[in-house]
Amino acid sequence: MDMKQMVKQAQQFQQRLAEKQAELAGKQVSATVGGGMVSATVNGRHELLSLIIDKEVVDPADPQMLQDLVVSAVNEAMR
Repeated sequence: MDMKQMVKQAQQFQQRLAEKQAELAGKQVSATVGGGMVSATVNGRHELLSLIIDKEVVDPADPQMLQDLVVSAVNEAMR
C-alpha cells in the first residue's frame, strides 16, 4: 500500500467519523429512575438537556437520596 492510498483512506475514515458524530449529536436519550421520580435527557454530545424531579422525592431531611437519584438518572441516560 502506498502513502497516497493510506492518506486517502485516513481522510475517508475521518469524514465518516465526523458524519457519525454529527448524527449522534442530534439524538436524544432519556432515562428514568426511582420509579419515575427522576428523569434525565441527554444528547449525543453528552450534554444534559433536561432533568425532571418529582416534588415527592424532594426531602430536605434526606438530600443524599435526591443526589443519588439524579446521578443515577444522568449516568443511565449517558449509557
